Amino acid sequence: MKPVVVTGAAGFIASHLCEALLAAGCTVYGIDAFSAHYARELKELNLLPSLAHERFAFHELDILDPTLDELVEEAKWVFHLAARPGVRDSWSDFADYNRANILGTRAVLDATARHRVRLIYASSSSVYGDAAELPVSEEAPLRPVSPYGASKAMTEMLSSAYARSRGLEAVGLRYFTVYGPRQRPDMALARFIEAMLAGREVLLFGDGRQLRDFTYVGDVVAATVAAAERGRTGAVYNVASGSARPLLEVIDALGETLKREPRLAFETIKAGDVRDTWADTDLARRELGFQAKTPLAEGLAAQARAAEGRRAALAAAGTGTFLSAL
Repeated sequence: MKPVVVTGAAGFIASHLCEALLAAGCTVYGIDAFSAHYARELKELNLLPSLAHERFAFHELDILDPTLDELVEEAKWVFHLAARPGVRDSWSDFADYNRANILGTRAVLDATARHRVRLIYASSSSVYGDAAELPVSEEAPLRPVSPYGASKAMTEMLSSAYARSRGLEAVGLRYFTVYGPRQRPDMALARFIEAMLAGREVLLFGDGRQLRDFTYVGDVVAATVAAAERGRTGAVYNVASGSARPLLEVIDALGETLKREPRLAFETIKAGDVRDTWADTDLARRELGFQAKTPLAEGLAAQARAAEGRRAALAAAGTGTFLSAL
């Protein structure tokens, strides 16, 4: 059986994807460059379960390295999740976003098209910007309001160009506000949990009433595997719970889970932040057989438990507190 390749394998979503593919019997080649936008120690923790598996081979590699071609040549599928994430930093660090998200994606497209390997790639709800109608369907225009969102829209357009001109089998996935164990430390729920555990104020950008379509990482992984198996070539699918919640409600739920009373502090909304996200998931349900299954309370509890466990693991490794690894 041919192996599968996962780029960004040490990251939040991709590390869970590697484990799911291994559990399904796949041989997995994981690729990650350990880029410096958050601590290597956290990414190494993400990888530990996969590294213990005999069918997992890890390659510390930049996707612009020519060695990528050799790994793709052997593959059945390539899951491209490597990217520079985050909206706010994209205004100041756009050269890095361009390199990772656009040039890096082009390198993956070149390799998969050359060897005629099926590609499943990660996009983002950020491509929609502030959608005129909610819930937003895949037919809505792409109107990103940040350089990060623009880089993801470019990822989609490049993939479409390779599909039309070079016959590439590519399926895109627009992930909506993914949460759960191993969430990146700069993401909202990870910041909220860490603040509550440390007894600090929970910092909110905006009024807290903005809606987010929180999607549990296990559900995202299930949709990603389904896209490899059943996704229509050239299609792009919303991957979301299909249920939007205000941030204030979610913070209250986290406080109950952690048995802490959140103390809130508010700052002005930042450039590039979308007011509301809420996905129409009908297409993924019809064509992928995907429907999110994890209740928000259950997912929040899993993320909170994992965050406390990571704090302990980092301390035991001599890294110190969770914050020292950020």
